[in-house]
Amino acid sequence: MKNNYSIKAESIKPSATLVISNMANELKERGADIISLSIGEPDFSTPEYIIDRTKEALSEGKTKYSPVSGVSDLKKAIAWKFLTENNLKYDLNRIVVSSGAKSSLFHVFYALLNDGDEVIIPSPYWLSYPEMVELCGGKSVFVRTLPENSYKITAKQLSSAITPKTKCFVLNSPNNPTGVVYSKEELEAIARVVVENDIFVVSDEVYEKFVFNGKKHISIASLNDDIYKKTITVNAVSKTYAMTGFRVGYIGASEEIAKIVTNVQSHTTSGATTFSQFAAAAAIKENNSEDKKIIEEYSERRTALLCALSALDGVSFVEPDGAFYVMLNVSGYYGKKYDGRVIADSVDFCKELLNEGVAVVPGRPFGCDEAVRLAYTVEKSKIESAVRRIGAFLKKLS
Repeated sequence: MKNNYSIKAESIKPSATLVISNMANELKERGADIISLSIGEPDFSTPEYIIDRTKEALSEGKTKYSPVSGVSDLKKAIAWKFLTENNLKYDLNRIVVSSGAKSSLFHVFYALLNDGDEVIIPSPYWLSYPEMVELCGGKSVFVRTLPENSYKITAKQLSSAITPKTKCFVLNSPNNPTGVVYSKEELEAIARVVVENDIFVVSDEVYEKFVFNGKKHISIASLNDDIYKKTITVNAVSKTYAMTGFRVGYIGASEEIAKIVTNVQSHTTSGATTFSQFAAAAAIKENNSEDKKIIEEYSERRTALLCALSALDGVSFVEPDGAFYVMLNVSGYYGKKYDGRVIADSVDFCKELLNEGVAVVPGRPFGCDEAVRLAYTVEKSKIESAVRRIGAFLKKLS
């Protein structure tokens, strides 16, 4: 029988994050006691001032189509945010609002890539990058980063990976899944390579507010005019304001790229939900104390998780300075058995750990099969309980 389906679409793998999360939810529905450290979603309720603005927008009739690139109120708030927080000047015609950062990233890749164009992606990476690149006809070139260098790509590594087919480089700082944050000096070295080789940077800065341990987030586009012209800055309100379901992301880019992204978007999603955009504008402009409390809570959770993990035998991790994830190297337990079943890789590890009541995500889809990703998006008591269960699980392996 003739296969009538898209080869591109059939090659796309489901999100491992959502697969594990769904498995955990199914076990919970059967009555199992599962602590999930799998999904990168804040467990806080959306702050009340944002909910109030959403209700107002609905009452005001903000329920019709919006301009494809976003409503003026939100784009002005984003421009103000870029300028005051990131030292980036993006006029409104350089800003495009989309249905979440995923939508923004996909439209950016679609705007940049021709068939066969290469995209350099440091590994470990957020698992959706290569899938998006493939859907857009590009080819992912993975550069393996090392724990000895805190999972950061060096300028030398980037330079060595560039070929005549290279179109862009993906920078994610603070990083998902490793939590590492690039310093100004590291970004300056990377920027020189980018400019010298005339490629683009897609800078995913969704976790910019989640920076700890005295570190500081720096937008690579803010370093100088040359790198500014080569950078597409991607962000969203989802994580910072606990607004994942509102689906609002945005980019700052050159006028030419913004126009192409807008044109592409006009034939895909048509843009972000209208009333969500007014809620997002309020979130950005208010800079409310509730938002700061969320970041403070994550800092405390981070400390609790790292302290608990440090007491485990046979595992290791690179201390994360941002986002809300830890990559835990568990490869020392590969080849051991749980209930007679051999744990060969990170996928096996995660599946068996579910039997002990903890959901984490395998590192394989992130390009790091020796590790699993833990998200500290639950309260401290659950984090500590989850790590105790992990410890008990490790002791059962033989």
